[in-house]
Parts: sequence; structure tokens; C-alpha cells
Amino acid sequence: MKILITGASSGLGAELARQYASPQNELILLARREDKLYSLRKELFEICKSVEVIVADVTDFQTLQEKIQTITSLDMVILNAGISLGHSGNSEYIPTIEEFENLYRVNVLSSHAILEILLPLFKAQKSGKIVFISSLASLFSMPSSKIYSSSKRALNAYAEGIRYKYNRYGIKVINILPGFIKSELTDKNEFNMPFLLETNIGVSKIIKAIQKNKRTYIFPLRFYLIIRLLNLLPSILREKIVNSIA
Repeated sequence: MKILITGASSGLGAELARQYASPQNELILLARREDKLYSLRKELFEICKSVEVIVADVTDFQTLQEKIQTITSLDMVILNAGISLGHSGNSEYIPTIEEFENLYRVNVLSSHAILEILLPLFKAQKSGKIVFISSLASLFSMPSSKIYSSSKRALNAYAEGIRYKYNRYGIKVINILPGFIKSELTDKNEFNMPFLLETNIGVSKIIKAIQKNKRTYIFPLRFYLIIRLLNLLPSILREKIVNSIA
């Protein structure tokens, strides 16, 4: 299987590469940090059928698309690249428009920049698997994560539309909504993260969901049920609860 993984230099992306590394798989690892990518390639080179590195900033859409254009066949793309602004206890801080724009460029627009190139390829093949790495945060927006949550909610809507349109061509679309998993992204958070998973455990769950072709996979279940319960409460009560813990 030939797999493209974005955001592959660390965190979930690097662990996805490690867990997919096998003599049967060809990996294409994409990220902007060249040293980390080549270090990972060196680690996995003897395990995999092949390991290719693409050094690109996913917000540089023109360069990104030029490099993706060189891919002539592919079985799966895992759209993992993502950033957050961190969940800070400083409720007075207002993110700048530059921070807002950059987060959306990474978390949402880069996925379309990549798929603009790959969708015609998958369509011609009449096969392909597209995996979006969204977040449980897309289902409930805390004051400290409003921009991140909104970006992942937008990603959910985009993934849904892609699924409806391209299912007829044999293209499978999988949307993964994990809770907290140890990574550089969660390291920014300045609070106790409920149900925090070790990176290898979280990624193992993601891979099992991909293997089962789950359209949407949300985990951990306990965390998801808490969010579902909060969303069922009257808005006034929900607001009081959020304000008491935010």
C-alpha cells in the first residue's frame, strides 16, 4: 500500500509512519521540518518497501501542489497536519487575525490544496482512501479553543461533502475525531487533559478505525459521551457549566 502522511515530522504523523512501516508499504512523508523528516526516513528505511520525503510547508499552497503533483499513484492519504494556539488560562487574550488565518490555512485549506491534486488521481484509479484527522474539540467549543474547534468543525463539514461526492468512484473517506493524545500539539495546553492517551495507543486506535473503513470514528468513548451530554443540556445551563470551568 502506498500512503501519503502529512504533518509526518512529529507527533501523530511520525507515529502513524512508524506503525505503517512494513515491507508491504510505501510511505511518502510530508512536513516542513527537513531534519526531522530525514531522521524518520533513516529510522524506517530498512523496514519499508520504500520511504519518500517531501519537504513542504502546507501553507505554501503553490509549492505544496507542485510537489504533490509528482505522485502518480497512491492508495491512501492521511491529512494529519494541524496546529493549535494552545489552551491557555489567560481568558483575556484575543488571538490576532494572523494567528487565526494561519491556523485555518494549516487545519482546513491545506487539505483542499492537497486534494485538488489527488482527487482526480483517485477518481481515475476508481479507488483511494482519504483520512481526515479532525478532533473531538470540533463537537464542543471551549472559550480557550474557539478558533481551533471551529477549524476542525469546518474540516468535518468538508470531509462530509467530499464523501458524498466521491463515494460513487470507489473513494473511501474516513473522519477521525480523537480526544487528547500526547504530541507537540497537546504539549501547549496548560491544563489537565482528561483521558489523555499515549501517542502509540492513540495512533493504534486510529489505524484500526482506518482498517475497518469507519466513516467517522470518535474516541475515547467516555469523553465523547460527556460532550454529548453537555450538548443535550439547555443552553443557559451549558453556558454556566462552561464558564465555571473555563
